[in-house]
Amino acid sequence: MTSGTDTPTLAVVGAHKRFGAVHALQNVSLEAYSGEVLALLGDNGAGKSTLVKCISGIHTLDEGEIRIDGQHVTLNSAATARQAGIETVYQDLALFDNLTPAENFYCGREISFPSWLPRGMRIINSRAMEREAEEVIDRLRVRIPHKNAPVALMSGGQRQAIAVARATVFAHKVVILDEPTAALGLRESRKVLDLIQQLKSEGNAVILITHNMEHVIELADRAVVLRQGRKVGELKPNRDNQHHMVAMIVGAEG
Repeated sequence: MTSGTDTPTLAVVGAHKRFGAVHALQNVSLEAYSGEVLALLGDNGAGKSTLVKCISGIHTLDEGEIRIDGQHVTLNSAATARQAGIETVYQDLALFDNLTPAENFYCGREISFPSWLPRGMRIINSRAMEREAEEVIDRLRVRIPHKNAPVALMSGGQRQAIAVARATVFAHKVVILDEPTAALGLRESRKVLDLIQQLKSEGNAVILITHNMEHVIELADRAVVLRQGRKVGELKPNRDNQHHMVAMIVGAEG
């Protein structure tokens, strides 16, 4: 874990977000460092999804700010978040079943030439996209049946791995994973957990949202707990404080 004296890769400072009468985030602050897995914990309605959508540019904060490497950034769309180096893998994965991994990686962000032409008039460089996608898949040790097979033919774990690998193609600061092992069996979950460790070892700041405490204890360097839109605690997860973590999540600590 990066020392507290270093500048965090991502910092959320005093975040507030309201939806009508609902105060979804109330003065929430957190930091995520390069080469670290930060678990974001909380029950349904705790504010996790709202916070992630603010970091991902889907929502804008009503108050507070988001900083990347100590610099304030305005994230008012998913595109601006991506430009800032933030990629999010949502629970539904958002993959196109009829497309190959490479086509999924670069859908909407195709490599094309010549660069001086408007994007709609350029020639798509399919070979470059396939080559770069294959390099990422190999580097992250993702096993798929065939690089040119549509993702519809892949298992749940392979699809999850493809979605995570796609994020790493473009994320150079932060990767956010929303319940990445949900609905996966033990073997496929293990592959995804290994992939998260690989992301950490490559220097990414990884934010992990999960209800699985075993995965939190195994992977997370720190955990931030939200409840009813507020940050109620931060700790280093281990088996000794597992019950305390759960108590903070459900509001039973005393």
